[in-house]
Amino acid sequence: MTQRVAVVTGSNKGLGYAVVKGLCKTFNGIVYLTCRNEQRGIEAVRKLSEIGLKPSFHKLDVSDKESVENFANFIKTKHGGFDVLVNNAAILEWEQVYPDYEAAKRNIDINYRSLLTIEEFLFPLLRDNARVVNISSACGHLSNLKNEKWLDVLQSEDLTTEQINEFVDEYLQSVRDGTFNKEDFVDNGKHAEHRVSKIALTALTMVQQKKYYSRNISINAVHPGHVKTDMARGGGVTDPDEAAKTILYLINDASPKLKGTFIWSDGKIIDWFDVNGDYYYKHSE
Repeated sequence: MTQRVAVVTGSNKGLGYAVVKGLCKTFNGIVYLTCRNEQRGIEAVRKLSEIGLKPSFHKLDVSDKESVENFANFIKTKHGGFDVLVNNAAILEWEQVYPDYEAAKRNIDINYRSLLTIEEFLFPLLRDNARVVNISSACGHLSNLKNEKWLDVLQSEDLTTEQINEFVDEYLQSVRDGTFNKEDFVDNGKHAEHRVSKIALTALTMVQQKKYYSRNISINAVHPGHVKTDMARGGGVTDPDEAAKTILYLINDASPKLKGTFIWSDGKIIDWFDVNGDYYYKHSE
């Protein structure tokens, strides 16, 4: 029988680490803890081994196309394919509430565009009935947006990856040429770069689900809550192990009919298209 395989990106600490820990306890197969820093990844595996868990480590820098391709070749050669993918790797630089172009691009390259590279090289290796969880946030709900043109495009039933890319590129261009409009977003446009990257990620989740529906692959986006991680301003309020429960549920227990949804931190399905809902991220100084 083919061994089942799970992959968690950006998992040497925080939420990703908690997901790996949970999978090691509940997933019947091999679990790959991946991150871009080999030393930190090996140290994370060592810490888990001390409590009797045995994940495997592989270096993976999601922002580096060659690294993603190398990892895909490894998975294909060693396992032939895999069954679970948790796209967790992300950044948020709190220092710039209104980031310059380079900071905005850095956020979007890692939080959104990396998923396009992952889709290119890793999605062909997903086995039928696989489960994919894309880690979004409150910033990833459509209610963060106010620009009517963007809202109309992103709410389209025929939305394409190319259109999502256009949305992202138009935002970046506005930052670059000084035409960024705070009124295009809620909360006076604070951390618009993160809102854009996570909205794009969630929108991509919907597009991907339609593309891979025929293979019964379940692809969902999750807002895990304000998790206590290095990335969380003020330290966060939710323990990573607690936040990981919804993700683990989607992997291990959810109905395979649950597809293309936006899941809130309490496990409830949220209407991603509810642009007037109170789901958007509120920035606090």
